[in-house]
Amino acid sequence: MALESFVAIMAVIAATLLDPGVYFAINTGAGVVGADAHTAVATITGWGFPVTVDQMATLAHRMGEHTLFARTGGAPSLAVGMASIFSSTFGNSLLAAWYHFALMFEAVFILTTIDAGTRVGRFMLQDFLGHFWKPLGRTSWYPSVLLTSALIVAGWGYFLYVGVIDPNGGINILWPLFGIANQMLAAIALSVATGIIIKSGKIRYSWVTGGPLAWLAIVTTVAAWQKITSTDPTLGFFSGAADLADKLAKGVLPAARVASAPKLIFNQQLDGWLTILFTVIVWLVIIDMLRVALRAARGLPLPGSKRAKCVATRPNISMGSGTGIVITVPERC
Repeated sequence: MALESFVAIMAVIAATLLDPGVYFAINTGAGVVGADAHTAVATITGWGFPVTVDQMATLAHRMGEHTLFARTGGAPSLAVGMASIFSSTFGNSLLAAWYHFALMFEAVFILTTIDAGTRVGRFMLQDFLGHFWKPLGRTSWYPSVLLTSALIVAGWGYFLYVGVIDPNGGINILWPLFGIANQMLAAIALSVATGIIIKSGKIRYSWVTGGPLAWLAIVTTVAAWQKITSTDPTLGFFSGAADLADKLAKGVLPAARVASAPKLIFNQQLDGWLTILFTVIVWLVIIDMLRVALRAARGLPLPGSKRAKCVATRPNISMGSGTGIVITVPERC
């Protein structure tokens, strides 16, 4: 979380270095401003943020890109800003190199996060499926590893796909849900840590993780509640989908948006239902942690911590040096 906050600070600093018109040209999807460069420029300039086609073409050339229009997601604008900072210190001749370095930096950061998240998701899914068939709960059994890994990758891969094909740009469908899910994951981690502290007989130290947990739970739940129940179409998932569906039914949408409207409606509704699911899961974990804390405060016995039994799947065999004797090393898990 600390590292993510550091990246967020860098992103804010980088964004402040860009002209507002350039920022919106990079971060606004073609479904909003138009697919043609001249149309996009006219739309953004009409918002009160002047930008020209030549200005964007020159910037793209200096960064080593063909175009920077509708490069939603945050990475290109972060890279342009960071490249400007580095080039002002080390020289403009390396502007394109710094730009691609910043893209690689963010890509590596995201990929390591996805890698860790995929592993955690796979362990959680294996633990869940193990209640129905014990072999699926064994983290060392390759069929279970391959099955659960494929399911987790298919899950986040689907959202990556719908974000790419979203007419308004991936940031509109992915970012709100990512922001909510990311903080809820932190709340779950803090709940687990608080429960471990309490079950270790150190309840007086539970405030160390309990304080941040309370803040995250309140802020994230309020944000999720607003995204679910708000009647403002620009804020709420369901209200946004309903507003778009109503305009589609009345035939008041521009022709260019009619074809993409069903896709946008589905994406908004999917985000809404997943937000509900995430919120319920988080509060189930928090409530269970509070149950443990209440039992500890009353001096009642606490459920013991459980650890999955190590099940060997592959022996490691080596040869004795010069003796011809086979030495079998204990099996690894």
